[in-house]
Amino acid sequence: MLSRAFIPQFTWWQHPIAALNLPCQAAAVARQAVLTKPAGALGQLETLATQLAAMQGRAQPSLTRPWISVFAADHGITQSGVSAYPSEVTAQMVVNFVHGGAAINVLAQQIRAKFEIIDVGVASDTTALPTVIQAKTVCGTANFQHTPAMTLAQCEIALQAGHAAVQRAIAAQTDCWIGGEMGIGNTSSATAIASCLLAQPAVQLTGAGTGLTASAIQHKAQVIQHAIDQHALPSDDPVQVLCGLGGFEIAALCGSYLAAAQAGLPILVDGFISSVAALVATRIQPACRDWMIFAHQSAEQGHQSILHALHAQPILTLDMRLGEGSGAATAFHLLQLACSLHNQMATFAEAQVSQQTHQA
Repeated sequence: MLSRAFIPQFTWWQHPIAALNLPCQAAAVARQAVLTKPAGALGQLETLATQLAAMQGRAQPSLTRPWISVFAADHGITQSGVSAYPSEVTAQMVVNFVHGGAAINVLAQQIRAKFEIIDVGVASDTTALPTVIQAKTVCGTANFQHTPAMTLAQCEIALQAGHAAVQRAIAAQTDCWIGGEMGIGNTSSATAIASCLLAQPAVQLTGAGTGLTASAIQHKAQVIQHAIDQHALPSDDPVQVLCGLGGFEIAALCGSYLAAAQAGLPILVDGFISSVAALVATRIQPACRDWMIFAHQSAEQGHQSILHALHAQPILTLDMRLGEGSGAATAFHLLQLACSLHNQMATFAEAQVSQQTHQA
């Protein structure tokens, strides 16, 4: 177990979070009230537009330059038989990303996003793949069934990898941050983190991951619960929980969310794994929640509980459970539509249409 004495007193991830522009949000809400539609008729599309106005500091927001960083890493917990796929698939999928054959590659093209893949702990050597950014210290986490998944120093490096990715995105003038992940075994790691932080039994949060049978899900939940009980991590110390049970890609996502919120960059959070990283980030810095929009509710069993804890209303529910940032990339067009409707619809005065005069 990590000692609190080794947790840094002050680090970059504790730097202040940017403040939302509330006057611009109020101006956007006022504009919504005079567009040619009944109030609230466009539902969540209206809310998304006003949220983005607060994030971008302008009453008429727009999104044109999305950025996708996918963090890849392996997990020692796969040695405990918690995944339907062998750990070798992580490195194989990294190759697939490089060659443009994965779902996220197709989606990134569709939304014209800048795309990169970062190795933060793949068990295999990926240095022969020139487009893969190297940011790992070891080849995968330790098996958290027996020992903490990573040291604090390793966790800090992974958090920094997320920070560095956001800095690259900001340098390219992106206006929307999407983080993705790839790592066989990472639903086990994410479930363990969520179970610990939410103080819920692992059996309530454990799902099929890559496609486990009912008996395999039961085994997975037992492995996770045993590890949680063994480590006895303090639920009020998110960094220690992340070190004890996390994955390098989850830590990198967490770091990216904190860095994006510090920089005032809108975050479109993907599915189950990404939402757990968001949960950790909000436990480290609660104010970073202001910069998060949640793309979808996945088919993974525990995702709804995590979204509830984050007070999040996802844009989509499509029973997706792929990861990679795929749900966020799918939802991105709806954010653009929300902006277009908000900016381009006529007001009642412009269209010479009578407004509602009283409640029916």
